[in-house]
Amino acid sequence: MVNAMIPWGNHQLIPLGPLREPLTALTRADIVVIHHADMVSKKDVEAIASEVRKVKNSLPIFLSRLTPLYFLKAGNMSCKLALMDIHNTLVLCVSAIGSTDSFVERMKKLEPAYVDRLDFSDHHLFHAKDIDMIRLRLRNLQSEFAMKPVVVVTEKDYDRAPEVLKYLDPYEVLVLCSSLQILPHNGNTEDSFKKCLWQHLEVSNKV
Repeated sequence: MVNAMIPWGNHQLIPLGPLREPLTALTRADIVVIHHADMVSKKDVEAIASEVRKVKNSLPIFLSRLTPLYFLKAGNMSCKLALMDIHNTLVLCVSAIGSTDSFVERMKKLEPAYVDRLDFSDHHLFHAKDIDMIRLRLRNLQSEFAMKPVVVVTEKDYDRAPEVLKYLDPYEVLVLCSSLQILPHNGNTEDSFKKCLWQHLEVSNKV
């Protein structure tokens, strides 16, 4: 999987860069998925695909996006809110994921009144000092805009620290729930993606 928004970065591996493996690792890949493909231009997508083909020309290439579905209320995950409910709301995006920009940009597309952000490093575990920092930002936003802000986190962040986020009370915390969607591209569809996966799984099981 390649992040279309920062495909290769500085071409360095973690911790010097964003790559978890060198580009040569594509030689043992069966499928490539260019993720967040909807967040960049077609030209950028084709440039990424071209780089992939230089390493292994036979790789099937699929495009994907993370499609927002609805919000859940932290602490009451049975309460589901529509995406439109965030319209004209003051939002603070809090995240500790690898691609914070994609999360924030998708929130902006839902047209809240204003979107602020607090980014932490990937897999960051929230501590008391982080909660204090978030609460301070929330109070400043409320003072500046004269309206109570809402915190929005990803499912990944909520699953990592559901109890800690309760300390943000009385500010509401919403969890953005999303689904991976394969985008049509050069004849490749979600059905052909699933078929390709099953074929490789069957081969692997026989080995």
